[in-house]
Amino acid sequence: MIDHYSGFLSRENAEKLQRQLQLSSAFHEEKREYALYCYSGSGVSVAYYAKRGKLLVQGKGTEDFMKLLPPEMLASSPAEDGTHTPSLAELDPRPHFGVDESGKGDYFGPLVVAGVYSDAKTAPLLAEIGCRDSKTVGSDERIARMAEKIRALQGVEYEVLCIGPRRYNELYNLQMGNLNRLLAWGHARVIAALHAKKPGCPRALSDQFANARVLSQALAERGVPIQLEQRPRAESDIAVAAASILARARFVEWMRQVAERAECELPLGCAPHVLQAAKHFVAKHGRERLSEVAKLHFKLTEQID
Repeated sequence: MIDHYSGFLSRENAEKLQRQLQLSSAFHEEKREYALYCYSGSGVSVAYYAKRGKLLVQGKGTEDFMKLLPPEMLASSPAEDGTHTPSLAELDPRPHFGVDESGKGDYFGPLVVAGVYSDAKTAPLLAEIGCRDSKTVGSDERIARMAEKIRALQGVEYEVLCIGPRRYNELYNLQMGNLNRLLAWGHARVIAALHAKKPGCPRALSDQFANARVLSQALAERGVPIQLEQRPRAESDIAVAAASILARARFVEWMRQVAERAECELPLGCAPHVLQAAKHFVAKHGRERLSEVAKLHFKLTEQID
């Protein structure tokens, strides 16, 4: 069963969808940070982020909701949105590390940072197996299969750092106190580990940080002599796309294993259905164990009885 969807939606279609949701008695409007709009109801939350043209659908009702949308509404993705796998002509043949993360916007689960080394020989191999931004792949099963293929490719060095909730909360509360600094710390660790494997690699690429200097400083503190480039939609680069696949695969696997052990649902995101799942977890295991599965600095924590 599909319980989430993430993909491109044009501004025109986003406005059409908003009108449909406004008129539906099954949905009510909510506030979501950075989202142009967010509606919840029928076991699903629907949010649209105008800056990147991203539609995010989460919850048990995702599959049923997506069936109601006209196919042409989701087929208007422009080439530059990063949903396609780069062609050979578009690949960057220069040696570089691509770094990306998964889980930073999810209340439950770890923060996972991954990095992949790519050059003229390995970039075509990554493209051949269909590497692209993990948010556009469509299902966690496909992401897991693609991650396995990436790890098996000859010449492709990679690094995956999984920061579980307990460690995440310790870092945030005792050392970082800021998500941007925590992300930079994780990215710098991954880049440093990759640099130890490929010391001749001159460059690393990541998505744009809110404060670009934070990552540069974190790398300088580790003494990593490398040129750092940050840019919006870095997932259009094949190495960053591959890193996003590895990060997402590890995040999903962690969530699956821990949910099974806890015998509790641990949904993605931080919408109202996530709050209900958190309350259920606390009722079953006690509030003191919430730090083992959730990022406690999220405002949602304050709403748990």
